[in-house]
Amino acid sequence: MKPQYTLAASLAAVVVVLDQITKLQIQKHLTLFTSVEVIPGYFNLVHTLNRGAAFGFLNNPDTSWQTYFFMGATAMAVMIILNLLAKASPGDKLLIVALGLILGGAVGNLIDRVRTGEVIDFLDFAIGSYHWPAFNVADIAISCGSLALIFSFYVRKKD
Repeated sequence: MKPQYTLAASLAAVVVVLDQITKLQIQKHLTLFTSVEVIPGYFNLVHTLNRGAAFGFLNNPDTSWQTYFFMGATAMAVMIILNLLAKASPGDKLLIVALGLILGGAVGNLIDRVRTGEVIDFLDFAIGSYHWPAFNVADIAISCGSLALIFSFYVRKKD
């Protein structure tokens, strides 16, 4: 197996395990739609469900098309990631790490969608009247991986 697959798969596996462990702990210790204030006025742990994408985008609990749409989008993303990994040089670590993070986040949320039709979100931040939609470890990995991917494309020399 190519070293870029090993690195990306290892990182993706770590993300999936952390994501699923944290979600299972939230399910175990917090009743659905409840919250625990961690830092008053800034950070709460919540137990909420999301049919949409990262950070609540397209979340509409009254429809079910999002589940199938995002399952298909995840399958397409995995194929694109595998294609990019096949073309990546083993020395292009930033690109490989970025793809591994995105892959792990996508798979972590896909597991929820397959299991329940929805994604479990639990990190809830607010500053004053500004309230960020709840998210999870997979969303963090996808966001960080996407930023790293953009940066890697920016600094990468064209072949």
